[in-house]
Amino acid sequence: MAHLELTGIIQRYGTHTVVDGVGFQVERGNIACLLGPSGCGKTTLLRCIAGFEEIVAGEIRIEGSVISRAGQRVPPERRRIGMVFQDYALFPHLTVAGNVGFGLGNLPPGERSTRIDELLTTVGLAGRGNKYPHELSGGQQQRVALARALAPRPQLILLDEPFSNLDVDLRERLSLEVRDILKQQGITAVLVTHDQHEAFAMADEIGVMAEGRIQQWDTPYNLYHRPINRFVADFVGQGVFLPGRVLDSHCVEVELGRLDSKLPLECSQGCGTCGHDCGIEVLLRPDDIVHDDRSPLRAEVLHKAFRGADILYTLRLASGAEVLSLVPSHHNHALGEHIGIRTDVDHVVAFRTPTRVYTPPAVQPVHFSQ
Repeated sequence: MAHLELTGIIQRYGTHTVVDGVGFQVERGNIACLLGPSGCGKTTLLRCIAGFEEIVAGEIRIEGSVISRAGQRVPPERRRIGMVFQDYALFPHLTVAGNVGFGLGNLPPGERSTRIDELLTTVGLAGRGNKYPHELSGGQQQRVALARALAPRPQLILLDEPFSNLDVDLRERLSLEVRDILKQQGITAVLVTHDQHEAFAMADEIGVMAEGRIQQWDTPYNLYHRPINRFVADFVGQGVFLPGRVLDSHCVEVELGRLDSKLPLECSQGCGTCGHDCGIEVLLRPDDIVHDDRSPLRAEVLHKAFRGADILYTLRLASGAEVLSLVPSHHNHALGEHIGIRTDVDHVVAFRTPTRVYTPPAVQPVHFSQ
């Protein structure tokens, strides 16, 4: 039995449908993520799970028990769900210990104090229980918010854009630390974010949302390498699409050469097999384009973004099309320079397009003098 189960969830504001038939399951101890752009319905869905909003249709179950369906809703305080908010929502007049212990009023003082100390140690804030929120950094305040959510031993933790107010370096580090804490505690969690790096760092499984629906529910690896549709391919990771031409069910030709696929090219919208010369668009990630000085295939450096260990190059091909390439930073090339490249593609990701078909350049006839 799944720990958390959503079936056919619909939520509307007036006549506007915000969540449209969403369903998924989360097993005990797993961390799931709802990932998508602003306005896709992910936060509304999280609020439905928390019990802050009623649903129009469908069911939400925890451990097999219905907590929400149309016309029936278990109050939030009876759901045993912990919530970590984007703005931390700490009580400024309470100390760190007071905030963490806010939901433990039913425990004897000794047990309450022990539980608070245990959680502060868990989140790396041992000895700071007498501090006030304004005396802490943003990262420390978020740790307090997490400890407060964990204090009553909830069945489920919900995290609503929990790191968006932090700088990039702290966000990445803290997301990994929070994942470790949740895993150590064996807590089932659902995270909402628009940041794919955050989602990849924390989640075991991710649902990519758009227009109130889950487009794909999968592992981070499959979302990146095996996106189910064009939206997921565009939203997850970086990459560009090049026009291609299907040669057979396992081979496609693009400007950079022939690419062999380990899986059938499912680019013809439902039939599962492409016909010869079918027009498709092939997704190429920065790690699919390898810098190779020995390659006869050349591309012009248009832009470069230094990232420390790597440089992300934007390269222009002979046709004028652009691709991205992630290259070790000791290969430091100037703008306008032509460099050798080759493809190294393990997973061919392609989608059907009747309007863009790669046409190989015509071979010019060679004339010999008599």
